[in-house]
Amino acid sequence: MVSPTDEKDPFDAIVDAPFDAALSERYLVYALSTITARSLPDLRDGLKPVHRRLLWAMRQLKLDPGQAYKKSARVVGDVIGKYHPHGDASVYDAMVRLAQDWSLRYPLVEGQGNFGNIDGDNAAAYRYTEARLTKTAIQLMAGLDEGTVEYHPTYNGEDEEPEIFPGIFPNLLANGATGIAVGMATSIPSHNVAEIIDATLMLIDKPESTHAELMQVFKGPDFATGGLVVDSPEIISHAYETGKGAFRVRGRFSTGRIGDAWEDTGIEKLGSGQWQLVISEIPYMLPKAKLIEQIAALIGDRKLPILEDVRDESDEAIRIVLIPKSRNVDPELLKESLYRLTDMESRFTLNLNVLDAHRTPGVLGLKLLLQEWVYSQIDILLRRTRHRLEKIAARLELVSGYIIAYLNLDRIIEIIRTEDEPKPVMMAEFELTDRQAEAILNMRLRSLRKLEEMELRREHEDLLKEQADLQALLDSPARQRTRLKRDLANLRKDYAETTALGRRRTTIAQATPTVAFSMDAMIEKEPVTVIVSQRAWVRAARGHVPLDGDFKFKEGDGPAFALHAQTTDKLLIALDNGRFYTLGADKLPGARGFGEPIRTMLDIDTEAQIVAVLLYKPKGQLLLASNLGRGFAAEADEILAETRKGRGVMSTKPGVRLAVVREIPPEHDHLAVVGDNRKLLVFSLAELPVLAKGQGVTLQRYRDGGMSDAITLKLEEGLSWTMGGDSGRVRVEKDLLPWKVARGAAGRLPPQGFPRDNKF
Repeated sequence: MVSPTDEKDPFDAIVDAPFDAALSERYLVYALSTITARSLPDLRDGLKPVHRRLLWAMRQLKLDPGQAYKKSARVVGDVIGKYHPHGDASVYDAMVRLAQDWSLRYPLVEGQGNFGNIDGDNAAAYRYTEARLTKTAIQLMAGLDEGTVEYHPTYNGEDEEPEIFPGIFPNLLANGATGIAVGMATSIPSHNVAEIIDATLMLIDKPESTHAELMQVFKGPDFATGGLVVDSPEIISHAYETGKGAFRVRGRFSTGRIGDAWEDTGIEKLGSGQWQLVISEIPYMLPKAKLIEQIAALIGDRKLPILEDVRDESDEAIRIVLIPKSRNVDPELLKESLYRLTDMESRFTLNLNVLDAHRTPGVLGLKLLLQEWVYSQIDILLRRTRHRLEKIAARLELVSGYIIAYLNLDRIIEIIRTEDEPKPVMMAEFELTDRQAEAILNMRLRSLRKLEEMELRREHEDLLKEQADLQALLDSPARQRTRLKRDLANLRKDYAETTALGRRRTTIAQATPTVAFSMDAMIEKEPVTVIVSQRAWVRAARGHVPLDGDFKFKEGDGPAFALHAQTTDKLLIALDNGRFYTLGADKLPGARGFGEPIRTMLDIDTEAQIVAVLLYKPKGQLLLASNLGRGFAAEADEILAETRKGRGVMSTKPGVRLAVVREIPPEHDHLAVVGDNRKLLVFSLAELPVLAKGQGVTLQRYRDGGMSDAITLKLEEGLSWTMGGDSGRVRVEKDLLPWKVARGAAGRLPPQGFPRDNKF
């Protein structure tokens, strides 16, 4: 019995070490493990450990394409029990992805049962689904029994697993890979096998081929879900040359394939001029349900008013039907809107970060990556050749012994019958090796027939010929390249452009210039009458109603501004603090009630008052003037605000406010200003500066008071104003020379009959 004093104190195992040193050391081990044994694919077979172990376990279970399916639970159990000590959910998820033909360009697992769908729904539990390997997976694992790769012990040392798969199928580029390690990531799209092989053959024949020459046959990504890559050839080529870049991927509007081409307009005629738009392919890794939700949300939020409805009519093939608001909608505008507002256009990042033959991570360009893969395949070919030569040598040893036995059959039989230990006698008399003598002693009597001797001699000749060919292959790099080219050419037949699996799915075509995209273009143009109250409540009545109509207002409120507009117009709202705000006429509430406060739509200072509400006119100019008689002209395009916070245009300070905002018609050439002191002056508009922001210049000088009003005019037409009373007469003063002076003067009393409120 061990006494308590003999027990080891657990605190004796504690090591005194700086915390930062211990942390960095342990984190480095974790980082290396994540990079080399979890997240990055191997350049040689394009697989991560979990995928390699899955396929290896299925091979051990003899789940070949011609065999019956087995439960996925059996596969997952073998993987986590023998090779991959991780969670069953993560292993099953990896297996499911290998079976999804919308996730992998060339699936490595053939599933039976519910393996999820392109809508984004999950697969059924592994107890319900079954799986087996595909022909592609068999090609990827070809040669495992031929001494082509090294094997290492599994995590518990009870079994062995291959370091890589030796097959000639170019899985890294064919199926791509994505992964996030520590401090680095990988993102490789899938590609067309025929194009990969063509580029590889070019490099084998002409190692000095340039990147540009490779890109002539290597077109670019070929996604499992098809679609279009719309970047320029220069952008695509540069991405593959450096190993880093990104591609713009779009879904396809199409009603189906016509021969080897697509009907790419996507427009289905319905008669009477009606039509609908059909989406047949979506960008890679985009769940179909998510895209439909995005489009439905745009319709519900009225952000895509030219679209009436969206329907999902998909079965095995994708078919999303879009119903336009009317037959007059521009189809190209609708397409461009979906590209801009939904994930119908997305970006796929290219990052060719892989582990090389020495398990070292690095970003490789296309040419270097293909060269490294060719080197690995040559190495595998040499390993297979040496392994076969060893097998041939071993067999030749036995066949030579058998032939010696046939040539001396009577003596061999005599030795066996008469000697107690025939083996050493035979070895001494006929110069046999131990293996040859043992094999002769183990021969069956039926093998002593004459035909067997002839077959042995034929086999001996064939083995010698094969041995010579293999030795020549080992000694000749040219023969090695020829053999690799032959094997690649044979593989290409299975993935030729004429086959269903080999036909290119993604179109590489630079996007053609489209219609100019503008949200305004999607707004249905309708006349409205905008009404703004004194308390800054706004509404829009349908149609152009009389501006002096009997509009209802809240108690204590009244009319302030009213103007005719279209739903496609933008309103410029000027405040006395010098800030301008923009509001779309289509976003205004209806006129059934009292409308809504402008302050709920825009971030307006509660103390500020609205000075003017005008229609925005592109390339127009506005006259801005403060109560102190300073002002300037401003470009309407510079005033347009894109956010709720508006844009500061006229700089103000305490006691100074923006008092006048008027549109400047192009034909006007002079400016008239009147002060509180009832002094009027007129000067040329050429003296008024055009500014983007500021206080402006002095328009009129005052001894006391400030500016009352300002207006632009055409000098030859004079100045006009409405006479008082109910007569409605208009007074026109054409002779303005007495008041025409330089900017900044004091002015003189206006003509007789000028309004007493000093307003133009």
